[in-house]
Amino acid sequence: MAIIITDECINCGACEPECPNNAIYEGADDWRYSDGTSLTGDVVLPNGAQVDADESQEPVSDEYYFIVADKCTECMGFHEEPQCAAVCPVDCCVPDEDNVETEEELLGKQRFMHPD
Repeated sequence: MAIIITDECINCGACEPECPNNAIYEGADDWRYSDGTSLTGDVVLPNGAQVDADESQEPVSDEYYFIVADKCTECMGFHEEPQCAAVCPVDCCVPDEDNVETEEELLGKQRFMHPD
């Protein structure tokens, strides 16, 4: 499952530079699928959605840092544990119970965004 940032976030920003997928953004910031990935132009995501990877997307939160679920792999393929949760001083980076993914799905998403 992806990680989410709860409303307990203190906006310290410790998590953002730790994300190998560039899936974490400051509140109210637009984001792109291409940010920090190999994705560019029109792509079909592993979930079947077709998007322009270079097009700006609306922020998930206007108030605090947020994680883009489509880009979050829980750091699989990079680290042993989610780095955002490891560095969060208030433990607000938690598993998203509404977005459960298998290890295989997470690794597939990682390979999709960062092909060898």
